[in-house]
Amino acid sequence: MAVGNINELPENILLELFTHVPARQLLLRCRLVCSLWRDLINLVTLWKRKCLREGFITEDWDQPVADWKVFYFLRSLRRNLLHNPCAEEGFEFWSLDVNGGDEWKVEDLSKDQRKEFPNDQVKKYFVTSYYTCLKSQVVDLKAEGYWEELMDTTRPDIEVKDWFAARPDCGSKYQLCVQLLSSAHAPLGTFQPDPAMIQQKSDAKWREVSHTFSNYPPGVRYIWFQHGGVDTHYWAGWYGPRVTNSSITIGPPLP
Repeated sequence: MAVGNINELPENILLELFTHVPARQLLLRCRLVCSLWRDLINLVTLWKRKCLREGFITEDWDQPVADWKVFYFLRSLRRNLLHNPCAEEGFEFWSLDVNGGDEWKVEDLSKDQRKEFPNDQVKKYFVTSYYTCLKSQVVDLKAEGYWEELMDTTRPDIEVKDWFAARPDCGSKYQLCVQLLSSAHAPLGTFQPDPAMIQQKSDAKWREVSHTFSNYPPGVRYIWFQHGGVDTHYWAGWYGPRVTNSSITIGPPLP
């Protein structure tokens, strides 16, 4: 039977059509067409279908979700918000806050190091020297797609990770500081663990440090990430801690 108006289609068919429409277009354009479309786009069923279609959940998903629309957007936005975390582009995107000794340097992971590192996509790392070396990035959340209402109302978890290692022949000190900042760059949350002191003749294994910001106050607009360190024997060259594969992610992890 021919359909003269798209709204004459069964609601289930309209829902299926909407799963193929980009989410922002659904909210900014389609939702304004008529009350039927508005009501359908507000349905939990639509956003759950979109999550399933795009691989954000599995068929047997059984975890509770408070708001499927918010869940969808958080999943679609989820990625590492730090640029150039593994030194593939030299020091692009990083601010070299303190560049002591023989200064920061980029080196390649050796074949043996690649076998030991848990991510086989990582090929390079940043390395520090005999005076303190610190570098940082500031993540602009609005520029990355996280609008103010989302951050203030939902306040999704913000997960921070970093990887560091010492050399086996030299002691070193590694440090990390991450801050959630307001629009005026005032700190609203801080993660700053005690510096990691690694003794000479250590195992030189890569270590992960991680932290999740939860239930932070409203108003977070930026995230400041700074890390680095120094070798503790003051040897000329690059004997301080090595860092790579840093990340900042927001929202629930992918299945």
